[in-house]
Amino acid sequence: MQGSTTSPSTGAAPSGAKTPEPVTFLGLEFQPRTARQAARSIAARALGADSFWYVVTPNVDHMVRLQREEALRTLYDEADLILNDSRILELLARVEGIDLPASPGADIVQQLFEREVDSDEPVVVIGCTASEISALKARFGLSDVRWHDPPMGLRNKPEAVKAAAEFMARNPSRFHFLCVGSPQQEMVALAAKQLGNVQGVGLCCGASLDFLTGRTKRAPEWMRRFRLEWLHRLTSEPQRMFKRYLIDGPKIFGIWRQDRKRRRQAA
Repeated sequence: MQGSTTSPSTGAAPSGAKTPEPVTFLGLEFQPRTARQAARSIAARALGADSFWYVVTPNVDHMVRLQREEALRTLYDEADLILNDSRILELLARVEGIDLPASPGADIVQQLFEREVDSDEPVVVIGCTASEISALKARFGLSDVRWHDPPMGLRNKPEAVKAAAEFMARNPSRFHFLCVGSPQQEMVALAAKQLGNVQGVGLCCGASLDFLTGRTKRAPEWMRRFRLEWLHRLTSEPQRMFKRYLIDGPKIFGIWRQDRKRRRQAA
């Protein structure tokens, strides 16, 4: 994991701030950051990046999928920065005395666009729709958004994954926003890293731009504060979110108990 180094060029906290030590939880090495800390760290490292590195933001859905599909673990092991995107994971970690603040990808991306991205610098977006790109440009006054719209079923189309990575290589940028859902976006990020000629940082950020552009309404602040964002998404899109939140999601508690038991036995 390169994200645990301490200089600004390697993704550390800004000068004068102490970089939190990485923590291992449920088999992944997370960097504990708030959304603001994460955005500043990412922007600081992106300034001097002459090669490609990428950020993943696992949530409960990701962790459950990893238990089911172990082959996907490489996508996270190769990431340069792993941030916790879940207030549920934050709570489970706290039960064990582990400080793992939630830093939702949507908050990180918003911080980047509001505070770090220059309006006239090139920004790469993989995924989204034409209307979302227009809305993004209008909201933040962006003049140079380079958009690639990969086909549906990207996970099972290795040539399309490669094409997305090659688009990133042809369009050098400090920031590449990968918005094609998990694990597709992590697959594109790893492919870009393996190309060896991509520059900048890739942020695997799922539906973050959907929220920023108004395509999807985000949960009110009070629901996020009480760890109820999942309920808002479930009631907003019941057919699409039913399986994720009511069938797959609760499996995280069993995964956590088993992992906790294993670590206690190994201690």
